[in-house]
Amino acid sequence: MHQLAVGDRVEISEPRNHFRLLPAPSYLFIAGGIGITPLMPMMQAATSAGADWKLAYGGRRRESIAFGECLHATYGDRVALYPQDECGLLDVEGLLSGLVPGSLVYTCGPEPLLNAVESVGEKLAPGTVHVERFAAKEIDEPVRTEGFTVWLAKSELALTVPPDRSILEVVTAAGIEVSTSCEDGICGTCETRVLAGTPDHRDSVLDEAEKEANDAMMICVSRACGDRLELDL
Repeated sequence: MHQLAVGDRVEISEPRNHFRLLPAPSYLFIAGGIGITPLMPMMQAATSAGADWKLAYGGRRRESIAFGECLHATYGDRVALYPQDECGLLDVEGLLSGLVPGSLVYTCGPEPLLNAVESVGEKLAPGTVHVERFAAKEIDEPVRTEGFTVWLAKSELALTVPPDRSILEVVTAAGIEVSTSCEDGICGTCETRVLAGTPDHRDSVLDEAEKEANDAMMICVSRACGDRLELDL
């Protein structure tokens, strides 16, 4: 973007949102550092909807907490700032233990914070915790180490995916055009509908319920649990 000049034409994609604010009577927003960015419009939307909410916002030092004073001045006691040099790390266990039933949790920030929220959130009702990541989660070894076959239903084409190549690589090498961006399983651009077979979900986009549905997958990193997948390509 720093290289653009007035009048330059830029090609963009349509917006994609994998961090939607779902309707709820109350919310707990947990931000770490610049992770406040996607949460600020959510707080505005929650306020407009008349929902109750609180923000727990951590940063290294009080003076480095972006928008901290502005948020506190605007929303008052709904906003709690936790400078690490004064308060230590955010008490995720304590924050989630006081959650009102029916509330949703939205969090964005450094990976250790997100991991802590997800870990504690496992004790809560499914679908309570929603996470936005800056980088992909560390990927474990695949369920299946052997290659497998993908059947592209629209193209009527069967392709073999070897252990050392992704579905995306094999599909694009066969001349099938697929929208893609990060190729790390975090942006959701290459999300593809699954018609048959069980995916080995290895992305950082789908939540647990979406993964269990097995009707969509990110073909840049996810693979197959069995020897065959059928995709809507």
